[in-house]
Amino acid sequence: MAAASNPLPSITAPLKTSHINPPVQIPRFVYGTAWKKDRTTELVFEALRAGFKGVDTAAQPQHYREELVGAGVRKALEENTIKRADIHIQTKYTPPSGQDPQNLPYSLTDPLETQIRTSVASSLKNLDTPPSTYIDTLILHSPLPSLSLTVSAWKTLESYVPHSIRALGISNVNFSTLCALYDAVDIKPSVVQNRFYSSTGHDVPIRRLCAQHGIVYQSFWTLSGNRELLRKPLRRGQDAVGEAAQEIGTTREMALYLLVMGLGDVSVLNGTKDQSHMRDDLAGLEKWREWITREGRGARWEGWMERFRATIGQENFD
Repeated sequence: MAAASNPLPSITAPLKTSHINPPVQIPRFVYGTAWKKDRTTELVFEALRAGFKGVDTAAQPQHYREELVGAGVRKALEENTIKRADIHIQTKYTPPSGQDPQNLPYSLTDPLETQIRTSVASSLKNLDTPPSTYIDTLILHSPLPSLSLTVSAWKTLESYVPHSIRALGISNVNFSTLCALYDAVDIKPSVVQNRFYSSTGHDVPIRRLCAQHGIVYQSFWTLSGNRELLRKPLRRGQDAVGEAAQEIGTTREMALYLLVMGLGDVSVLNGTKDQSHMRDDLAGLEKWREWITREGRGARWEGWMERFRATIGQENFD
């Protein structure tokens, strides 16, 4: 594959959804808030203060404190840390299969449409940012038990676009369901949020579909699901992650983030609880931007990307 003539925008620039007008901007790093519990407000505020411009949460009390995410965002707004227009806030409607029956934002006895509308109303209240309250992207946390139910849920979510919700996405989805959903709905998915790991072949067919249709692929478990990529390989010449880390001057973890972002329109969930890691990870993007501008670096970067694509089974992606 020929070296990219100008790969700079592929990593440093925010991504724009193509199915919504005006388009929604999604930053390359989105701060993940699962399992933050009582520290959620503090960590969301610190992430925004460090320079994160995206926050991910869910109406799933078992794993997320959505109301504390809202409190953290409002604190950042009140202290003029960031403007609302510069934050991408995304949350999720979680179907009953992903909820704790004793702790969920709707009644299991209600019809599906009522469950969704109750969940969305709860999210809008939790994420209230006066004077204007809206959700940038609402993600269907997983498909429902059948395609017809999944499409029905999606149609209900479509009724909120573009006012209360700007864009829609889906998570934990396989290739066949994504294809069927895409063909069945009017407002196309703007985001697919999936685990990026070897058990799913690093989602090569899904990411190819996303690239073809202008859908942002959003990875999670990027580090924890890819320990084998973070380990130094035994054979020389196969360590694209290590070589990139050494030359750019960052950690292997950050180098892996960069290589994943380099795969195309990929945004990454980053859920670190360490404030220094928040700053260092954002600084890693700047280090890459400074490094890539020097003569000959584009070809060097593309060489690492070719080896990385081969490692994850993406040799013939294009």
